Amino acid sequence: MEQKTNPMRHLDRLGIPYETHHYEGGALSGAEVARVQGQDPAEVFKTLVTVGAPKSYYVFLVPVTGDLDLKKAAASVGEKSVSMIKSAELLPLTGYVHGGCSPLCTKRPMRVTIDSSAQGHERIYFSAGKVGYQIEMAVADLPKAMDFKFADIAKPRPEEVR
Repeated sequence: MEQKTNPMRHLDRLGIPYETHHYEGGALSGAEVARVQGQDPAEVFKTLVTVGAPKSYYVFLVPVTGDLDLKKAAASVGEKSVSMIKSAELLPLTGYVHGGCSPLCTKRPMRVTIDSSAQGHERIYFSAGKVGYQIEMAVADLPKAMDFKFADIAKPRPEEVR
């Protein structure tokens, strides 16, 4: 039986269609999740939380095939710089644990930026708010689900740079 998470209930309330995917094995890297699920890794996005000016927090979604470019991310939200939050801060700020952080329904409202590569896909996958659960939804429905903007914020992983 599927466990409903807050992001799933949020989408249900708004009447936004989505599919859920579940995988076993605890916290896996995003690339491992894509492989296990048979998904195109360019369509699987990881949720990263950063801090800029004191007490200014931001959520960024980037494909699991890349990493967050902190300089581009900062520029996209009008900050001089942003840095990743400490793992211990994630649960109190978002209500989510590492490996299960969703851009939807964070405990504290945060600005969301999604890498512009998402615009090249019909659907994307992201965390459903619990380790082992994903939401798959149409990119066209994202504006109905959350307030966000697209920006070029990802960089390729070092092992993928040629």
